[in-house]
Amino acid sequence: MGCPPAPPEKEVGRGLTKNTLRRGAAVAVVVASLTALVAGLSGPATAETEAKLQWGTCPPESGVFPQVGCATLQVPLDYAKPDGQQITLTVSGVGGLSSPHFLLVNPGGPGAPGLGTEQMVSAMLPEKVAEQYAVFSFDPRGVGASTPVDCGDVSKLVTHPALPYRPANAHQEAQRVAQAKKVAAQCGSKAKDLLPYITTENAARDIDRIRIALGKDKIDFLGYSYGSKLGATYATMFPEHTGRMILDSVVDPLVSTYETAYEQDPALEQRTQELFAWMAAHSSEYHLGTTPKAVETAWQQIRADLAKRPAGGRAGASELDDLLASSVYTQDSWPSLAEAIVAYRNGDPSGVLSATDQLATQAVDTGQLAYNCMDPGWPRDWSRWRQDTELADHLTPRFAWLNTWYGAPCAFWPVAPVKQVRIGSPKVPPILLLQGRYDAATPVIGARRMRAVLPGSRLLIDNGGNHASYLFTKNPCIDDKAEKYLLTGELPADAGH
Repeated sequence: MGCPPAPPEKEVGRGLTKNTLRRGAAVAVVVASLTALVAGLSGPATAETEAKLQWGTCPPESGVFPQVGCATLQVPLDYAKPDGQQITLTVSGVGGLSSPHFLLVNPGGPGAPGLGTEQMVSAMLPEKVAEQYAVFSFDPRGVGASTPVDCGDVSKLVTHPALPYRPANAHQEAQRVAQAKKVAAQCGSKAKDLLPYITTENAARDIDRIRIALGKDKIDFLGYSYGSKLGATYATMFPEHTGRMILDSVVDPLVSTYETAYEQDPALEQRTQELFAWMAAHSSEYHLGTTPKAVETAWQQIRADLAKRPAGGRAGASELDDLLASSVYTQDSWPSLAEAIVAYRNGDPSGVLSATDQLATQAVDTGQLAYNCMDPGWPRDWSRWRQDTELADHLTPRFAWLNTWYGAPCAFWPVAPVKQVRIGSPKVPPILLLQGRYDAATPVIGARRMRAVLPGSRLLIDNGGNHASYLFTKNPCIDDKAEKYLLTGELPADAGH
């Protein structure tokens, strides 16, 4: 038996987006002492470097609370040349350096900025856990306040209303392909020297440098979504320095990033049907239909209307598709989505336009592309992409082409991918895996496969579908077991069925 889903909560804002964990608007002031943080480390580092973190204020653009401290750390661009060119990592933390445990958090992405995640997690931790843990995060290499991949202004490469995701003809497909080529070429022209080193393996090595600088023999870790891949990679490479580790919404360790999109497509469709059923169950409030089929009919009519007459001249059918794909990641966003759609039907497009404008800022995520495109398995022959997507489109016409275009620049990436660390080893200590059974972003098959390659790990499955929900969805069945693990190191019984 898995854990039952927690009831949905109506959030301020959109909650979890397609690319990263963004819940800052819902977080209260973090109550934590930074006296030890801003004073810098006390005591020597415990490993091969004397590096120390000098804590101060965070970059203003990071938007973190004043209670959070930030520090910078120099790490090799190329770990094969440790004394060669160095790049900067920016680390953030909240809590006291005298805390028994240090929890490092990664919000996923890949390529999502970490600064600010520590304050969200610290605010959500149960009091007993918060007393034991200082919480840290960092902007991974290539991202944000760490040495960033700068592809220039790529937003101008995507206009709105955007082209249809499913091409109506060869010309539309060629336009989309040309757009993907331009993104890849622009990144190559502006960041080619950095791109070969933006890899999960190097990010794991960076984590170990952070551990050393924090003066810890072992680092505890919480990774959401792609953060599960990063954490599992770290545990494989540095098992002797891996402490208590929780991986939530688990990435499939046995398939390529290219293949994960095709795993997502049917999961996204199933979650969409659950969304339509939820709207039908709330027909007295939203009046979109009393059955899932009726709601889908209403949705398709709205989509057709937007295709003919884009709202505000910029929100068309593709923008509605983006909104749907983003919203199925967490049930907490469903009320906001329904309200925006109902308002549009009643002549007020402001909700749809606001969501469109927010998603437009993520239309081309160069940090995510930088990590994803360095993974092996991306076909370089576009005809292979077309063949695979057309096959997927027969079963999941709503999402097959959408997912394909999202990763399409990787077909033309200007640097060659690198071999990844094979996750899993008998030396890896036991890890706690958390997973939503109907999670569309990281389908449950990935968590089961991660459980299989990490000997001794435990898998708890929530019978809901929210993505990256630990601490934020407030499911006692999951949270209580994770709390006990963080406090004692004792793993719960496996519930991965």
